[in-house]
Amino acid sequence: MITKKFADFIISLKYEDIPSDVIEKARLCFMDFLGVSLRGSKEKSGISALKALQPTLGKATIIGHGHGDPLNASLVNGIFAHSLDLDDGHRIAHLHPGASVIPAALALAEKEKVKGKEFLTSIIIGYEICLSLGIMINPHHRNMGFHSTGTCGTIGAAAASAKILDLNKEETLNCLGLAGTQAAGLLESDHKGSMGKHLHAGRAAQSGILSALLAREGFTGADTILEGDEGFLNVMSSGYDIKDGLGHFHIRQVYMKKYPVCRHIHSTLDSASKILNSLKLKSVDEAMVDEVIVRTYKVAAEHDNYEPENMEFLRQSLPVSLALFLLNGDLRLEHLKDFKFARELAKKIRIETDRKLDSLYPEKRPSKVILKLKDEKSEALTMLPSGEPENPLKRDDILKKFKMLNSGYDVKKLKILDEMESTPMDELMYELDLGGNKQ
Repeated sequence: MITKKFADFIISLKYEDIPSDVIEKARLCFMDFLGVSLRGSKEKSGISALKALQPTLGKATIIGHGHGDPLNASLVNGIFAHSLDLDDGHRIAHLHPGASVIPAALALAEKEKVKGKEFLTSIIIGYEICLSLGIMINPHHRNMGFHSTGTCGTIGAAAASAKILDLNKEETLNCLGLAGTQAAGLLESDHKGSMGKHLHAGRAAQSGILSALLAREGFTGADTILEGDEGFLNVMSSGYDIKDGLGHFHIRQVYMKKYPVCRHIHSTLDSASKILNSLKLKSVDEAMVDEVIVRTYKVAAEHDNYEPENMEFLRQSLPVSLALFLLNGDLRLEHLKDFKFARELAKKIRIETDRKLDSLYPEKRPSKVILKLKDEKSEALTMLPSGEPENPLKRDDILKKFKMLNSGYDVKKLKILDEMESTPMDELMYELDLGGNKQ
């Protein structure tokens, strides 16, 4: 039974069983999460959530905003982490694990004063559970309109929370059962320019903690919540494949992001970067361009909003994101603010679904860009965007990203993450001073 296998994995995995490269990847994911969340704590969706919730006093860090109770801290931190579209993800599982798993594990780890060793173990477990589930159920789950970050992410957050609380077998099963019945997230929120997408990650983290806390007190959940006739896999997918299993440490295949837009747009931007480099151009202006053709896979081509109305719509717009990239020679947060001036160039961008490239998805995420200028033409093909495990961002890249996002933060404080295993998480977060606790 799948749910029981998940519970057994959660209970049995120990830090000593985990390969060193997996530990290092988890540490890097945590660093990336902190940098993205600290910058995300300034965004409107997170500020709105803070005002709505008014978190009560507690020991869990609310990144950038002090401390609060674990349930609400995990929710707002998840919103912070996902609001910029710069958080980690997995191309086959179709989800962003860090924004749901880490806020849950962090809030409980601080409350319970567990050490970094236990915290890293818990997030590795959370990633493994939600990514294994995402791999089982996708692309069917996504094609039905579910956002896997909210659905599978809830199960992963619950798994991490169960490990932090050291739940027994029965309690862990109840925790998973309660998480499965709360798992939610619809792509309508993602593709219609709403902040509901951010809520999916935060709510997944919060629901994971709630499931674990309830289970510890004897609150029961269905022990067949995943495989049951009316369970997660059968109700929320038109098909699934269970052959992949657990224990592969799928965190190894997690990507990290350079650009603050939907991942399906990144290969196009990387192709544009190759073109600018080949032409020895820092950028182009609209008058230089006759036409831009993008040939890509179907899911990416569907991100074809030429007139985004707000920042959330923009992050899902391939033509305007590409126009901004060409005009700036890069795509950073500061470039997004003036997105309306890029609409004229966006009108010259033609998006086509290429059958050959589409057949390579989701193992690859290919995009060919053809740039036609007044006096020359250039093209480039990207099979996988930067940041994938085949072309990963290194520790120095993540540090650079952290500094770029948070220029006022002293990144020397992050050195403590290199030897975090023996440090209680409440002390570690105090030293990192990401909640303003030393002010």
